[in-house]
Amino acid sequence: MAAVVRLFSPTGVDELSRRLQDAGFSVADVRFELAGVFPRLVVIADLPAAEAALLAEALKSLGGISFVQSRSASTSRCRLALIAQTSDLMALARTEQMAPSLAVELVRQLDEERPMPTQLVGRHCTLSLDRPRIMGVLNVTPDSFYAGSRQVALDDALRQGVRLAGEGADLIDIGGESTRPGAAAVDVDEELERVVPVIERLSREVDCPLSVDTNKSQVAAAAVAAGAEFVNDISGLQFDPRMAETVAQSGAGLFLMHTRGRPRSMQQDTRYDDLLGEIVGYLRASVAQAVTAGISENRLAIDPGIGFGKSFEGNLEILHRLKELHCLGRPLLLGTSRKSFIGKVLGVDNPADRLAGTLATISLGVASGAQIFRVHDVKPAREAALMAWAICREQMP
Repeated sequence: MAAVVRLFSPTGVDELSRRLQDAGFSVADVRFELAGVFPRLVVIADLPAAEAALLAEALKSLGGISFVQSRSASTSRCRLALIAQTSDLMALARTEQMAPSLAVELVRQLDEERPMPTQLVGRHCTLSLDRPRIMGVLNVTPDSFYAGSRQVALDDALRQGVRLAGEGADLIDIGGESTRPGAAAVDVDEELERVVPVIERLSREVDCPLSVDTNKSQVAAAAVAAGAEFVNDISGLQFDPRMAETVAQSGAGLFLMHTRGRPRSMQQDTRYDDLLGEIVGYLRASVAQAVTAGISENRLAIDPGIGFGKSFEGNLEILHRLKELHCLGRPLLLGTSRKSFIGKVLGVDNPADRLAGTLATISLGVASGAQIFRVHDVKPAREAALMAWAICREQMP
């Protein structure tokens, strides 16, 4: 895994200390050393220890502060925190101690205080992000984790899609394979049989754009030909080597999600040395792969993959640190709807009873800058998101 650079602009010592602690650093001496100055913080994950030591010494000579955190005694990789003014970090990027690839990425992030993306482009549509947008879930499966979202018969699926659109869905995500933890894979022919007829019919009956939830390039191609505007790939292009080229040729927009392993086995190992660092690195590589294949950045959105290869604590950490994903500069999709970590917090086993917890995550997601929310319950989710947005912006949505 290549080193991952993340830039922060803390507004005070408290925020700086918290961000350092989140990244695994000891902060006992930070308050004294900063002496009331609130500079920039750069965290570089998965860096060779020898390179980290050189960079730390170079920044010290420029007047900055650094912390090195080893992963373990058995590895030569580590995390490095650099605390300095922008001018000093720019100077560090020009030194021979910093590898050219790291220097380019650091300068890019220092130069680009990216505003929130204002739109996401699909095949034939443009989704404005001037307010939170709601993606309604339409599962054409017999085994999705939430029974209330399962629609097997074509007519039932069409009625459900029309209902979601009527409740205010800004787009509808249609999936023919359950990706709940432990779910078995569905073969291509069966997935095609499930989703293509629904997309063909529903695209003529609703005004909102449709997305296909698949990690198979054959299904993506057929779904877009049937009327889907977006492809939602839970693997971030990692399960099917033909997916990036297929989406590029189709002209569709693309949602890229982080996961670790396929649904059947993804919860077997949920340990991370640096959870947010790995998510950022994975999604940055997915974005780069998509762009290399010919998909323009304005067609790409990212998703941290709540519940996909993460522990209960990991899901809470992602939500707590959601703003860190804005370093990727792409619209952020958040999918927390009725998931098991909500049930664990609230002591609720049945997904049908997790709506209130879901709405809390949506409201906090709005406050953290998420722009698209994938939900089972469109109307209440839309109302919660718009209310949170109005409070955050102090204006009517």
